[in-house]
Order: sequence, then structure tokens, then C-alpha cells
Amino acid sequence: MAQQYKVQNNSKLLDFLFLTLDGWSKKTVKQRLQGSGIFVNDCIQTKHNFMLQSGDVVSIGGKQQTINNNPDKAIKLDIIYQDQYIIAINKPAGLLSVGNNSENKQHALAILRTQLTRGKDRVGLWPVHRLDRDTTGILLFATSRESREDIMSRWADTQKSYLAIVEGIPKIKEDTITQPLRLDEYEYKMHVGKHPDAKSAITHYRLKESNDTHSLLEVHIETGRQHQIRAHMSWMGNAVVGDERYGMRGDRMGLHAHKIDIMHPYSKKKLHLEAPIPKDFYRLM
Repeated sequence: MAQQYKVQNNSKLLDFLFLTLDGWSKKTVKQRLQGSGIFVNDCIQTKHNFMLQSGDVVSIGGKQQTINNNPDKAIKLDIIYQDQYIIAINKPAGLLSVGNNSENKQHALAILRTQLTRGKDRVGLWPVHRLDRDTTGILLFATSRESREDIMSRWADTQKSYLAIVEGIPKIKEDTITQPLRLDEYEYKMHVGKHPDAKSAITHYRLKESNDTHSLLEVHIETGRQHQIRAHMSWMGNAVVGDERYGMRGDRMGLHAHKIDIMHPYSKKKLHLEAPIPKDFYRLM
């Protein structure tokens, strides 16, 4: 059962944990944080310098042994749509879409597979697309390779809508960015502009609201290049809030995959999906 603590004073998350969990070793606290076992207002948080505000609720999962030995059971993902062909989740911040060499089971694919498995029959899941670790929102999985291929064959026609909180106020309130993108594998960063290796990228945005320092944008992408929105917003001079790679470090990244419209692989009818906005998202404004 999760333990919950209400924050009384603004502080960094790691400092709060050290103070609150005074019976724990610092090593154990850091392991729990790195293992996606800490939630702030029901959202996974892995950044030690995340700034807590008075009134926030910090939740800590079960025993460390559970997280170390079977980390994918420590998290229950929010399923927003499910049938025998497609499953969509509302991915929290701080969680990889799929695994890599350094993180085996702390990713959405493995966690969801374990969450859905009953008995010895493991559920087959194929990721349709990916979201960056710190991007929240709709993440699609297919239950068969055939369903995935059917969805991907029409992926260029899929309508994908994001909400982005960016630094400053865009000079043009509604526009389309068509700057090509090129991945620098050494820096793991997208470079914007013409280059023999650059690929086309199209991002539409519209200003929804703004204040003196930040703006909320509705963003639609025609292409799905890696880091596309983040790189294009930075090129425009309005980096996504909390995007350390393309802008400035912050508490969390202000990017949410809000809506998606796809053709269902079986019924061939349009399917509209929408991911609820995290409680802490608008606080970034």
C-alpha cells in the first residue's frame, strides 16, 4: 500500500524525501526515485531536483524489494481505451515507452504487458509509436503484428494533437513550421535546417493562451520525427518548458499528447482517443 505525504513547504523532491524518510538510507531513497516508485500528485517523478509546492501530495509505493525484483508491478498504467486489437494508455512523465539496454523493465511496454497478463498466458503487445520519456499522453499499442502494420500503413493520415507549454509568446499566433530535421546521434539531438541528411518535418501550432512568461499552444504534426515538436519550438525561439535538451531545465516538460484520430484496423472506422491532462501540467504556466 502506498504511503502518502502532504508537502508543507516548497522544496526539492530529493531533499523532501531525505527529510521525510529519515529511517531510510540515502541510497535506498535514490534507488526508489530512480526506479519510478515516487509519485507527485499521482504522476511518476524521477527527477531529484523536481520542485515541490506546498499542498502537493507525494506517494511512495510498496517495499523496495518489490521495485528492485519486479519493477513493472509497482506501477499501474491508466488505460484509456482497450479492445481486442488496440490498447491506448495515458503515459505518465518519466517513463520510457519501450526498453533500452540500460533499463530492462521500467518502460510502458513491459509494465502494460504484466498488468494485462492473467496466469501463464502473456499478452502480446506491439508498440505503434513512441513518446519521449518526459512527454505525457496517448501511447498506442497493438495486440498483433498485423494490427500494428495496418495502423502504421495509414500513420501519415493519422491526426495527432499535442498541448505544449512554451517559454515566452510566439511572434506569430498561428503558423506552420516546415524546417527539416537531422538527428545528431552523438549529441542525441535534432538539428534544424537544410542538410543532405535532413528529413522533412511539418508542425502546425496555434496559440491558445499566454501570460507574461509562458504560452499554451495546440500543436498538430503531419510528420512524426523524433523530438519534432521540441526541436521546432526551440528553433522558433519558444522552447518547451522544462526541456533541458532544447531549452532550459525545469520541474517537468510541458508536452502532452492530447488527442489522436486513427482508422481502426478491424472496423475501418475512425477512432478518436483523448488523454486526460495531468494535474500538474497547467501549473507550468
